[in-house]
Amino acid sequence: MSRRDQIRMTDEEVDAFLREGKTLNVATKGPGDRIHLVAMWYGYFADGGLGFWTYGKSQKIVNLRRDPTMTGLVETGTEYDKLRGVELIGRGIVVDDRDEIMQIGESVWERYTGPVDDGARQALAVVGAKRLAVRFEIDEIVSWDHTKLGGSY
Repeated sequence: MSRRDQIRMTDEEVDAFLREGKTLNVATKGPGDRIHLVAMWYGYFADGGLGFWTYGKSQKIVNLRRDPTMTGLVETGTEYDKLRGVELIGRGIVVDDRDEIMQIGESVWERYTGPVDDGARQALAVVGAKRLAVRFEIDEIVSWDHTKLGGSY
């Protein structure tokens, strides 16, 4: 078995890691093929798809409308034997449907702030008025979990 195979996460491990992760580093292609890299809070659409919301005039949205190519990274660990991460490779699909925008907004709120109640929904409606959602259509997943090596290199 290759070292790569030893540290690869199962589908279930990837899902659990993403659900407990906090920051998705998102890379899109900017003008002149320069990479635009930002850290985003993320959530899940009602159908389980991963995504985030952002201002409609943000550089990410401008970039994705021009070229939907997107890569994301959620990672953790500060020592080699504790490094874990998931790289998502695919496309960011801009979503302008208000219901889906609010779905992802509520998911983000719940993951990072707390339960969604009527007060939260009112606040999200105000903030969400200028936002769009981005659905991450994932073509490939690369994962690593160095804790599986048992401290060896």
